[in-house]
Amino acid sequence: MKADTHPQYNEIAVNCSCGNSFTTKSTMGKPLHVEVCSECHPFYTGTQKIMDTAGRIEKFNQKYGKAGAKAAA
Repeated sequence: MKADTHPQYNEIAVNCSCGNSFTTKSTMGKPLHVEVCSECHPFYTGTQKIMDTAGRIEKFNQKYGKAGAKAAA
């Protein structure tokens, strides 16, 4: 690498709003605050909710399907 062309790549502290903190490397050069991390994100914690899109579509069709069919005819 050429000297003085690349930014400094230093270790920084990352603090999450859940209270978790860890270190990583970055060119940012100052501590970073994040709102979601792997300790509190639903995908990583296993509390992710799966959307029931089929049920929601059926509910929509029951509510608006007949009225929409009359308007289209």
